[in-house]
Amino acid sequence: MASVTLKSFIGLRQSSPENHHPSITILSKPLPSNQIHYRRLNVIAGKSSPKITGRNLRVAVVGGGPAGGAAAETLAKGGIETILIERKMDNAKPCGGAIPLCMVGEFDLPLDIIDRRVTKMKMISPSNVAVDIGRTLKPHEYIGMVRREVLDAYLRDRAAAAGATVINGLFVKMDKPSDKYAPYVIHYNAYDGKVGSAGKKVTVEVDAVIGADGANSRVAKSIDAGDYEYAIAFQERIKIPDDKMEYYENLAEMYVGDDVSPDFYGWVFPKCDHVAVGTGTVTHKPDIKKFQLATRLRARDKIVGGKIIRVEAHPIPEHPRPRRLSDQVALVGDAAGYVTKCSGEGIYFAAKSGRMCAEAIVEGSENGRRMVEESDLRSYLEKWDKTYWPTYKVLDILQKVFYRSNPAREAFVEMCADEYVQKMTFDSYLYKKVAPGNPLEDLKLAVNTIGSLVRANALRNEMAKI
Repeated sequence: MASVTLKSFIGLRQSSPENHHPSITILSKPLPSNQIHYRRLNVIAGKSSPKITGRNLRVAVVGGGPAGGAAAETLAKGGIETILIERKMDNAKPCGGAIPLCMVGEFDLPLDIIDRRVTKMKMISPSNVAVDIGRTLKPHEYIGMVRREVLDAYLRDRAAAAGATVINGLFVKMDKPSDKYAPYVIHYNAYDGKVGSAGKKVTVEVDAVIGADGANSRVAKSIDAGDYEYAIAFQERIKIPDDKMEYYENLAEMYVGDDVSPDFYGWVFPKCDHVAVGTGTVTHKPDIKKFQLATRLRARDKIVGGKIIRVEAHPIPEHPRPRRLSDQVALVGDAAGYVTKCSGEGIYFAAKSGRMCAEAIVEGSENGRRMVEESDLRSYLEKWDKTYWPTYKVLDILQKVFYRSNPAREAFVEMCADEYVQKMTFDSYLYKKVAPGNPLEDLKLAVNTIGSLVRANALRNEMAKI
């Protein structure tokens, strides 16, 4: 006899990938009734998207940062015909360059592209009270510091080695398909060194598009993804004397206060042979240079004698776009708005979203043998939101509570001195999971936080009287 059990479905595809063909389990001969064990019959509905003949699925990845590089490599390894378009191969985004420990392992990053392994941090309050952070780190744990031009180039090169075609060009526009399975037509200017600065106009037809082209994403505009609030990040790379550089060998600094930013923080992060000094703001963008000057002044004793070797500025999204997906076009990284509040972190989330989106395409297309549909790409968004929404929410709350005034920032720095806070913070940051807490310690933390905020509010009231 035979038994039939239907498994769960997502759209028209079975939720479990272990079997890819319909199967019927039949007991070949009768068994005694006391030995009958009912087996499952896996019924898999066929995909509605057509098979591709004579070629594999073609996908264009626009943007060659961490999101684009990770997406292109995953696609190419999964049997997808992949092109990656990046306008500036030596681009150095104004980015602190911090990456969590889990990224080194997940993305198999070689240690020689990591400039510094930070094991100590100083959080410095508006009144210049400094709290040392890092006491809870284990011997093997650290925060990696990278230069974006190095990391991005490495990920692009790895994508090329996997089979992706990497193109130095500027994405101009995208013509949408005339019907469901017709191709997207990508227009871009190719910089081949033989034509003027405008480049050579080229078009290419693809079946799907991943927009990894940053906060000012043209792909996002092409699908009417909507606007979002953004911060301006301003950073100077400063070459400081060797004796000063020794101080920052494995140390990073974060400054908070209305002088360095009304809604963010200033930083001094070590690189290979220099430091990156920067700040950012959402609410007071025209004053960004004033905040940058204040950051330099706060750190002046430690960077005295330094020479500015590079100045960088760039927008950073503050929240996800209203729309991150339309038909066979999906957004990842900064283009989707995946930068955390409070910390402003985006590198890991860019690379992770690029990989997750590409994995959804590889799976949905059966390694490039079928066309993909919006439902295939939507599975990436559902997985992303389920995995990372708690992290974004917690950091959003922290920013709203502690970045609203100087007294609140003093309370925040005071709270950071707590060893339990440090452990929870680093565990969540290094491994990209909201760390489960100890109920008793959580209660103590809540009491201490309330006490800090009460003191901060009292201080604010007294300052208002003055």
